[in-house]
Amino acid sequence: MKNILKNTQFSVLDLVPVTSGSTPTDSFKKSLDLAQHVENWGYRRYWISEHHNMESIASSATVILLNHIAQGTKTIRVGSGGIMLPNHAPLVIAEQFGTMELLYPGRMDLGLGRAPGTDQKTAMALRRNVQESVNDFPNNIMELRRYFSIENRHSDVRAIPGEGLDIPLYLLGSSTYSAQLAAHMGLPYAFASHFAPTYLHQALQIYNEGFKKSDQLDKPYSIACVNVIAADTDEEAERLATSQKQLFLGIIRGVRKPMPAPVDNMEMVWNEAEKAAIQNMIHYSFIGSPETIQNKLSGFIEDTGVDEVMVVSHIYDHKARLRSYEILGELAKSE
Repeated sequence: MKNILKNTQFSVLDLVPVTSGSTPTDSFKKSLDLAQHVENWGYRRYWISEHHNMESIASSATVILLNHIAQGTKTIRVGSGGIMLPNHAPLVIAEQFGTMELLYPGRMDLGLGRAPGTDQKTAMALRRNVQESVNDFPNNIMELRRYFSIENRHSDVRAIPGEGLDIPLYLLGSSTYSAQLAAHMGLPYAFASHFAPTYLHQALQIYNEGFKKSDQLDKPYSIACVNVIAADTDEEAERLATSQKQLFLGIIRGVRKPMPAPVDNMEMVWNEAEKAAIQNMIHYSFIGSPETIQNKLSGFIEDTGVDEVMVVSHIYDHKARLRSYEILGELAKSE
C-alpha cells in the first residue's frame, strides 16, 4: 500500500486534559511542551477546544491558552477548535483574534462551533439571558466576517485590531447542519468524528457536493478529527487507550473527573451496555503500533477523502502522549 499518510496534512486538537493527580497548571505546561514538539515533527496546526465546567478539561479560557501556545512556538498555525460562538459576542472574538494575528502574523486560525461546550446550566451561566435561535449562528458568523472586512471601516462599530486582517474561518460540526452551512458560505469544514462518528460520511458528502466558492476558498477543504493512540506495540497502545475509554465512561455516567491512569482490564470497569455505547462514540479511534496505525489510518483517509486529519490523543502519561504524536509524525514523513 502506498504511504497515503505522507501526502496528508496532520494537525493536533488539544482539549488541555487534566490527569488524575495533576493540576490545570500542569496541563498548561504539558500543552505548550506538546505544541513545541509537534511543531518540530511537522504538524500543520495546533488547535485548542473550548469546554466549560469539566474537571477533566482545562481549556475554558481558550483565547488565553492560544496566546500561551503561540508565544511559545514559532511556525505552527495556532487556532480554536473551536470557539463556541453562541457563548461570545462576535465583536469580542474579532478583537481578540485580531490582536493575536498582529502579535503572531500569519499563524492564527479561527474555528467556530455552535454547541455550548458544556451542560445547559453552565451554558445559561455563560450566556446569561441570551436565547439562541436557529438563525443566530449563521448571522453571528456573517457579523464576524464583517468585522474582519476592510469594508467595515466606515461602520459605527469596528473591530480594532481585527479589521482588514486575513484570519481564516473554519466551521466545526458533528452533524449535517454545519456541513450545509460551511458549503453555503464557502468555508473549510472540520467534522468531530473523534466523539460523534455517526454522520461523518453524510456530512462530508453534503459539504463537498454543495460547496460554493468564496473569497476565502476556491474548493472544498475538509478536516476529520480522530483519536490516535500509538505506541511501539499494539499491546502497549491498547493499555494506554484504557484512559480514553474511562474518560468517555465518565461522560456516560455524568462524572466529571480528571483523566484516570490506564488499567489492565476494562471489563472490570464498565458493563456491556456502557462498553457498546463507548465503542460507538470512539469508533474512529486508531490504536496500535506504527504498522497498525499506518494501515488503519490510511484506510480511513482513502475512504473519506479528507484533506487533513486532526488528532486527539487521550493519553495519561505525558511522555507516552508525546511518543504517540512522534510515531504519527514519523509515519507521515517516511518514504
